[in-house]
Amino acid sequence: MRAWLVDEVLFLHQEDVPTFKKGGSVVRNSYFWALRAIAGHAPRHGHWEYEPEVWLALMRVLSAFQTSGYLGLSETQLAFPQTGPEIPRVLQGVATWQD
Repeated sequence: MRAWLVDEVLFLHQEDVPTFKKGGSVVRNSYFWALRAIAGHAPRHGHWEYEPEVWLALMRVLSAFQTSGYLGLSETQLAFPQTGPEIPRVLQGVATWQD
């Protein structure tokens, strides 16, 4: 998922966040609700925002769904731009630099 930092707020690109689908996969819908529950701002048609206070919880959610094997790495890994600030230490285990 494309991610970036602005004034210590982590943003996830609106096209990369999971979507809720009525009658859809239980795993994908659970992932949607877990990420949405800890987001500071998660508009339906916009970028999702996460403050530093929830980064540990975000890392745990991403890590849990990565290890489950049900979702692809591109869906559960944060991809930061190479020209941006350093990846926060707490998120380094679930993040990479964009190619």
